[in-house]
Amino acid sequence: MESLCQDEVTVMERCRRGSKEAFEAIVRRYMKDAYFIALGLVGNREDALDLSQEAFILTYRNMKRFNPTRPFFPWFYQILRNLCFNHSRKRTDERRLVEQFDGRQVEREAGNNFTPDVVAERNEVKDRVWKAIGRLDNKHREVIVLRHFRSLSYEQIAQNLFCSKGTVMSRLYYARKRLKEILDSEKGGQQE
Repeated sequence: MESLCQDEVTVMERCRRGSKEAFEAIVRRYMKDAYFIALGLVGNREDALDLSQEAFILTYRNMKRFNPTRPFFPWFYQILRNLCFNHSRKRTDERRLVEQFDGRQVEREAGNNFTPDVVAERNEVKDRVWKAIGRLDNKHREVIVLRHFRSLSYEQIAQNLFCSKGTVMSRLYYARKRLKEILDSEKGGQQE
């Protein structure tokens, strides 16, 4: 992702001209990354699959706007992250609406967003971490996902988020700090 290889430039130019085969190659190249990023951002397998597919559909429809001399993934990532954040915002709004009518139902729904069977089926520690990640705000959740689950460098994250490396480092510092606070507070509240 740091530098654009000539082969990808050619494929992207073909995509812009409407080649479905070229776009299929792009989808195959990035579909796993898109799914796992969406999973990290929304915490639900089915939603992550739907959102990653929707991101590719939107990307295909808007290929004429893409500059093929630029890296594809940062552009695509913005589409995917916006879909995920909008989805999360919509779910939050739906939960608030339900809360006005039935508080117990909201508690059940809120518990389903980042549960072990959705994200980390086998392990209590993974469950606690995913629940804590789900409690982070969007900008902190996404740097955790990009750094620790996608293994991007600070420079790559900065490129995807259109910000400086220093901003990435700062967000990551505060995201980790907040994650530790959440995990410590939950551990302190549990009876062992």
